[in-house]
Amino acid sequence: MQIYVAQLFNGLSIGSILLLAALGLAFSFGLMKVINMAHGEFIMLGAYVTYIFQAFLAEPLRGDNGQKEGLIFVISIFAAFLVTGALGLILENLVIRRLYGRPLDTLLATWGIGLVLQQVVRSYDPRNVPVTSPSWLNGRLIVAEGIGFPYSRLFIIGLALFCVVGVYIYLYHTTNGRRTRAVMQNREMASALGVATRRVDAFTFALGTGLAGVAGSALTLIGQIGPQLGSSYIVDAFMVVVLGGVGSFPGTILAALVIGTLNPMFEMAISSAGADSAASLGKVLVFVVIIVFLQFRPNGLLALRTRT
Repeated sequence: MQIYVAQLFNGLSIGSILLLAALGLAFSFGLMKVINMAHGEFIMLGAYVTYIFQAFLAEPLRGDNGQKEGLIFVISIFAAFLVTGALGLILENLVIRRLYGRPLDTLLATWGIGLVLQQVVRSYDPRNVPVTSPSWLNGRLIVAEGIGFPYSRLFIIGLALFCVVGVYIYLYHTTNGRRTRAVMQNREMASALGVATRRVDAFTFALGTGLAGVAGSALTLIGQIGPQLGSSYIVDAFMVVVLGGVGSFPGTILAALVIGTLNPMFEMAISSAGADSAASLGKVLVFVVIIVFLQFRPNGLLALRTRT
């Protein structure tokens, strides 16, 4: 029982990171039909923003009971959102804006941009580097005998909830959010009613890359970071978008939780059966489940409703 609870909790924390990464893809793919293969590199850049903040700001503050160090870590999360969002806005204005309506071209262009970003980071430091979590995130919350939840993973879940609430408020309780939903549902009608669709595209793309940066900051609490960090999550993020329903905010949340919890459960079942390569086989089984599900429900769990 204890093992199942621990695995379920780990899956929930991984699902929270996938949710942060996939929210941006759900916006860019659902709103603009842009296949952003550089999304993983924005996750990596967000992680490196947190690393740079710690290396140049938090290190001199060690010994102050970790309070200022923890404050720098929280500030670095907001900085990762702003930096990656600004880079996404620049990318949209310089490249993506010229490729609307050509999804294969956006795939190739963003894939090339991702390789450039990887090489830039590799030129800075090709090694995997650790990011030390704040002292107040060390340890675990004991909920029962033999069952404890690490504070770092609880923080990741809380961060994902914070971002989900923020995105919900933006989409449903702000003027720009209502314009975004209008463009996602019917771009031509929104444009005819005076909505600046290109401005909505640019801001939404920047919001998506900013959320990817937040996902990268969260990943620093799990392990070391390196130039290949984003490549490990881009496929899973696309799976979340497709399974949840392209452009569907509730569907993306549900799909991230489903994939995040299924993966560790499959891995544990395979390990208990004595099979090797449990991690790889578990991911394969998740792929199979998604493929079979999409055969019966090709629009995903919660498809975005539109008028035709």
